[in-house]
Amino acid sequence: MHVRRFFVTILSILVFAFALIWPSLAADPVAKKPLIVGMELSYPPFEMTDEKGNPSGIGVELAQALAKSLGREIQIRNYEFTGLIPALKTKQIDLIISSMTSTEERAKSIDFSDPYMNTGLAILVPAKSDIKSIADVDKPGRKVVVKKGTTGFTYATEKLKNVTPLIIEAEAACALEVIQGKADAFIYDQMSVFQFAKRNPQTTRGLLEPFQRESWAIGIRKGNDELRQQVNAFLAEFKTSKGLEKLGEKYIEADREVFREMGYPFQ
Repeated sequence: MHVRRFFVTILSILVFAFALIWPSLAADPVAKKPLIVGMELSYPPFEMTDEKGNPSGIGVELAQALAKSLGREIQIRNYEFTGLIPALKTKQIDLIISSMTSTEERAKSIDFSDPYMNTGLAILVPAKSDIKSIADVDKPGRKVVVKKGTTGFTYATEKLKNVTPLIIEAEAACALEVIQGKADAFIYDQMSVFQFAKRNPQTTRGLLEPFQRESWAIGIRKGNDELRQQVNAFLAEFKTSKGLEKLGEKYIEADREVFREMGYPFQ
């Protein structure tokens, strides 16, 4: 009799405890699910892999800080840049954090967070080139390379009237065309143009003043307004606490003055 009463008491306690925690579980069913973030891990110093093959870089640590603020574990999945938006739309990932420019065209199919980085399109040219601006690029006979799916690709295919750009999948291959003197210009973002020119000073130079201003933002699936609000709240706090500046100190300390002049928020 006493044993039966004991088990009834224990069962009552368990039912009561479950009743207390059930509302919170039901209210936030994704709270404990991993945050799955898609990025192209071939864009140092933002999205890349370290010597052990693990995701690394400014964008990676931004994603990790976001997941921590949401109280969720993180999974990072590596995609080709052109595969990121399809992966988001088909729910393979929850967010895109991959130095992606927020554009009107992309916003037709996905939502974006508030911007977290200002940047712009620049030009990598041969060291002895006579090109001084984007106007000099758009001349008959010029060979221009662009990376598929980027805003440089969009600009070149829509705005250049006198040249037909060569479209290449990988940014390193685009830069190699200029390094080897096979192309007159590579249209890409300031950061990459600077990095390629810095690594190849004998054969290239970078025209770093942007001819088109842009900003990077986090890609979010259409209709996921709650997550978008959470991401924006995180970004506001991350900026206030100088999170990006701290990551800049870690990854690009040697070039901070150059990036300051280009408008990057690594003060």
